[in-house]
Amino acid sequence: MEQLCRWLEDAKGLPEEEGARMVLSTVGENGRPSSRVVLVKNYDSSGLVFYTNLRSRKARELDLQPYVSLCFHWSSLNRQIRVEGRVELVSDAEADAYFASRPRMSQIGAWASKQSSPASELELEKRVAYFTAKFGSGPVPRPPFWGGFRVVPDYLEFWEVRKFRLHFRECFRLTGEGWEKQWTKQRLFP
Repeated sequence: MEQLCRWLEDAKGLPEEEGARMVLSTVGENGRPSSRVVLVKNYDSSGLVFYTNLRSRKARELDLQPYVSLCFHWSSLNRQIRVEGRVELVSDAEADAYFASRPRMSQIGAWASKQSSPASELELEKRVAYFTAKFGSGPVPRPPFWGGFRVVPDYLEFWEVRKFRLHFRECFRLTGEGWEKQWTKQRLFP
């Protein structure tokens, strides 16, 4: 987890939000994988956090199958991290604190968007106007259908470019149960 946090810190200096972009893969009811790019908003030794509409396709899939795969790739750093693990909802207090830190129009957008549902541009614009008027100049509370997920890793794989395609690859697996849990490290062929 320390190496994961170090590499994520190294990526913070990249332009725009490139350092925070990760591919999140879930599994649907039909057993088919589904991937999309989301932003990691927080990370520490307990896991990686992203936020979403809890009625979205990804949230519905996580309700059915609470395991995910993540992939970070930074071509400018010649690095990639693969993460596998279980998801859990973040606390209301944590979600409230992050929601309050978002720009006002992002807060309004969370209320206006019926994420993953069919929509027209006009319908979205009407909903944005409605919620902008509803909240006026006052604070925008976090919608009850909006929250965060923490990915608690049980597998980490680090990949870094080396000469002649002899790349560095190292994985860590969480093994054991309860107090016996520990990370085991293994080098992999490139």
